[in-house]
Amino acid sequence: MGDSICNGTHSSKKALLSDPQLFEAQFDELVTELSERDLSDPALADALSRLRQVLVYNSPGGKRNRGLSVIGSLRELLPPTELTEETVRRALVVGWCIELLQAFFLVADDMMDGSVTRRGQPCWYKKNGIGLEAINDSFLLEATIYRLLRRHCREQPYYVHLLELFTETTFQTELGQALDLMTAPPGQIDFSRFTMARYKAIVKYKTAFYSFYLPVAASMYIAGIESEEEHNNAKHILLEMGEFFQIQDDYLDCYGDPAVTGKIGTDIQDNKCSWLVVTALEIMTAEQRAELEACYAQHDDACVEQVKALYNTLQMPALYHKFEEESYQRLQKLIACHAQNLPHSVFLNFAKKIYKRNK
Repeated sequence: MGDSICNGTHSSKKALLSDPQLFEAQFDELVTELSERDLSDPALADALSRLRQVLVYNSPGGKRNRGLSVIGSLRELLPPTELTEETVRRALVVGWCIELLQAFFLVADDMMDGSVTRRGQPCWYKKNGIGLEAINDSFLLEATIYRLLRRHCREQPYYVHLLELFTETTFQTELGQALDLMTAPPGQIDFSRFTMARYKAIVKYKTAFYSFYLPVAASMYIAGIESEEEHNNAKHILLEMGEFFQIQDDYLDCYGDPAVTGKIGTDIQDNKCSWLVVTALEIMTAEQRAELEACYAQHDDACVEQVKALYNTLQMPALYHKFEEESYQRLQKLIACHAQNLPHSVFLNFAKKIYKRNK
């Protein structure tokens, strides 16, 4: 009985499952719920079949860190005796809502960036017969979030908090994406826009809020923690972590192994305002800057290699590893300062997943 309560379930079969296994099993249930049990109008059969395809292709895959962080954080915030089967199930659903938000962003983002692969397979819009129809598919992914929250959390005291959290985070992320697109329009190289201040604003709004603050804030609301002060304390720590995560992503785009990361890096070709180029611009000579201007944002393999050679000359890998160590130390101090009333493990579990990662 002890094990089953700890796992948040009274079913002996489920009690043996780990959180990732419970999470996977929940996805199949949600797909069936959304595509077969939610709307029953026979006239929608083709559209609901398409919804199933969109969900199955775009939501699984990836590392699931965001979605799993809801149940993972909740296990640190609530004692095992309060983790009922229903509470765990709702945490898994909210976790999938975050994964669906991520899928919505990525389907749209891949079209805007002209990306080719995502999570080791062709981007959704690149599949035969999809193309620009993927725009509406991304809307479908976003809409499923609110159908699931309504169906599973409507009677809970934290329902409105979750609605506000998801709508606010979506708006913040879309503002971050707008900043990103405006800073580096395709085919227009203007390095005067590539400042560290602009870079940090893009990262904070485009990545850190939805990837780091959202899952922990959701678990805090589910655990009954509504205090604005505690949410702000968590935000301080998680936005720092989110900034490092994106810097790491930028580094892996250039230096990661596509066989491990699941995607072919295109930041150089796509004129991205990445940590590598912003940091390089701060330390390079006028001659090196001229070379970078000539080669950056060119869809030409020789130009890409030239930019990478320039990064190596500037010792970007060494600078990155120094930054990683400093960021980790800074994070430890933030946790000590801001997590006085929250379990440190909530933040340390996140940190373990991202520091020194290779994908």
